[in-house]
Amino acid sequence: MSESNGPRPESCSIEVVNIFTSPGHDFRGRHGMSRETHPVNSVERAECVAGKGLVGDRYYDLDDGHKGQVTFFSEEVVEAARDHFEVPDFCPSAFRRNVLVRGIDLPALVGREFVLGDVRFEGSEECRPCYWMDEALAPGAEEFLAGRGGLRARILRSGTLERGRTTLTW
Repeated sequence: MSESNGPRPESCSIEVVNIFTSPGHDFRGRHGMSRETHPVNSVERAECVAGKGLVGDRYYDLDDGHKGQVTFFSEEVVEAARDHFEVPDFCPSAFRRNVLVRGIDLPALVGREFVLGDVRFEGSEECRPCYWMDEALAPGAEEFLAGRGGLRARILRSGTLERGRTTLTW
């Protein structure tokens, strides 16, 4: 956007720490049953398809306009949970979120369009923790994560999301 077209979008430097995909649901639709044990894959990059999700992920092409085509989670929250529950080796893939980031306040992106790399997203809502978090991390995790469970987003423009330092623009 040029200066003559109005103010430039705001931006900040963040880190995409990890990207996770899983071919199946461990918790969804399992109320009253034990969890599943689908693998979670850590990938260097993910193909993000507008209106569909991450190629290879369980939510890919779930339904038209699904508000959780991709989920983001904060590395800072992972570190706080490790400290709080005294589990220094806890793997963040257990949270079942797709993109682990450092350096951005995810709740601030609810209702906003933003760009990471060449992918345009729209923050749709908080990814609220549920009672399964108590099993995935430790008893009390659902309560501990209230208000910081991550961000659900729609993919508005397809592209590739990669791990590493990048600029987030909104």
